[in-house]
Amino acid sequence: QVQLAQSGGGLVQVGESLRLSCASSGRRLDYYTVGWFRQAPGKEREFVGAFSWSGMATLYAASVEGRFTLSRDDAKNTVYLQMNSLKPDDTAIYYCATTRTPRTSSWYRGVGDYDYWGQGTQVTVSP
Repeated sequence: QVQLAQSGGGLVQVGESLRLSCASSGRRLDYYTVGWFRQAPGKEREFVGAFSWSGMATLYAASVEGRFTLSRDDAKNTVYLQMNSLKPDDTAIYYCATTRTPRTSSWYRGVGDYDYWGQGTQVTVSP
């Protein structure tokens, strides 16, 4: 049984930082690319970034490029999303997920490309 357990998040002020964690059980994250998405109230879930299964590449949405950083701790089978210089527009529920396809060379930005999802964690950035 695959489970992605998220932690981190909370309420911060503009310009501050947060780190989100996504710990996997039942699925090795060095086999599957991990994607991060977010969903603000009244909006669709949008792609934030992805960390390649190989550990050699990352992909970010333009809106977070240069402010957010993805990393992985293989010993803990956990991927981290470090968020710096947070803005009010970053306020959303954040989700991690793993791709349906293992060891793929393709990048996936669509919700349907991912099968297992974390429970979500709220990030609120106060002006």
